[in-house]
This record gives sequence, C-alpha cells and structure tokens, in this order.
Amino acid sequence: MAHALGPREKTLSERDGRSGLIVPLDPRMRIVMASVFGVVTVALSSIAALAAALAVSLSLMAVSGLPPRQTLKRMAMMDGFIVLMLVLLPFSIPGDPILTVWGFAASWQGLWQAVEIALTANAVILALMVLVGTMESVTLGHALHRLRCPEALVNLLMFTVRYIEVLREEYLRLRGAMRVRGFRPGTNWHTYRSFGYLVGMMLVRAIERSERILGAMKCRGYTGRMLLLQEYSLTRPDIVFAAGLSAICLSLLAFDLS
Repeated sequence: MAHALGPREKTLSERDGRSGLIVPLDPRMRIVMASVFGVVTVALSSIAALAAALAVSLSLMAVSGLPPRQTLKRMAMMDGFIVLMLVLLPFSIPGDPILTVWGFAASWQGLWQAVEIALTANAVILALMVLVGTMESVTLGHALHRLRCPEALVNLLMFTVRYIEVLREEYLRLRGAMRVRGFRPGTNWHTYRSFGYLVGMMLVRAIERSERILGAMKCRGYTGRMLLLQEYSLTRPDIVFAAGLSAICLSLLAFDLS
C-alpha cells in the first residue's frame, strides 16, 4: 500500500485554490501535536484560557489554507450534538440563580460550565480537523503505524475506510430490492422486523465478502502485515512548528494557572 505523500497531499491542499502551511508537515508530528494540544486544552479550567485555546485553533485554521466557511460549518454540525446538554446544564447545577423557567432555576455556575465545555470542545475539534482531518486516510494509517500504534488497529482503520463505501452500496441495493417489493416504512412491527432482516442480511453478505477478499489478498501474498513504502523524516519546518505549538501549550497552562 504505497502512498506518495507529496503529490496527493498537494492536491488536497489546493483543491480550494489555497496553499496552506500545515499539509506539507510530517503527518506523525501533526498527530502528536494534535494530541498534545487536545490534552492541554482539556486540562484548562478558566474561560479566558479556553478562549485563548480556541483562538489558537482558529489561527491554525487560518494558516492551514482550509476554507473558513466550510470548516466552521462542519464544526457547527458537531455543536448540534452538544447544544441540548449545554442548554440543560445551567438548570441541572445548583448555584446562584439567573432566571427561572417553568419553576426551574438556571444558575450562573451551570452557565459558566456550559461555556467551558463549548469552548473546550470547539477548540479541540477544530485543531483535530486542521492537523489530522486534512490527511488522506492512507497517510493517517501510515503515520499511525510509524508511531508504533497497534498494527491490528491500523489495519482495521485502513480496511474500514476502504470498504465503508462497499457496505453503503450493499445497503442501497437491499433497500432498492425492498422498495421494488412494495415495502414502505412505517411505525409497525412489520417495518421493525424488515429492518432487522436488512441488518442481518448486510452482516451475512459482509462476512461472505470479507472471506472472498481475504482469500484474494492471500493469493497476492498478504501475510497479515501492512507493507509501507513511504518513509517519513522530520525537517526543519516540522521541528519549528512543533516547538512553536509546544511553547503555546505551555503558555496556555501558565496563563490558566495565573
């Protein structure tokens, strides 16, 4: 599974007519620094420090060359999963009341905790999108393997990315067959039972396909190990970026403690 990092990543960085500073960096370093930044951000406790961490993530997005509107729109989709929790949190934590809605009092302590969670989640997710989300899946798998991640997990990631579309096509074929036979979903036991049969048939066909794929790979010499032809090496820009982001993380911790 050879992968030429330079040409492929250049295509990703320039597909929107932009040239960023993040994509050419060593993928291993990007994964490590994203993890470091995430751990540091989660460790912060003051709103000012978390706001500064979010500003750092926005700065990374600016130098990465990613389209701001599309990137922030994707991040807003993540916020949709936690907005309900953030709205209910002020009403579930006791403290100094802000207002009362239908007999339920919202507290300042709950509001500040909701703000902290929102800032933390957005800062970490945006940094991951910039540093890790801009990688090709093959590049991510190679980098994780070079970082000595468990080979079984790396192989699982690679095969999942490769065959997730195959499973989607299989699902669409089965759903098309159900519609041809007059199936219309509703809120009844027939619908639930039909979807159960659908999931079971997908699992059966997935097992059969995986056995055929494994046999084909063994015929081509696959022994359970991922062969990598791409070698990574740290360059001066990688070291400068890692040192700069590490210094920023230390500054965030110092600012939070002060």
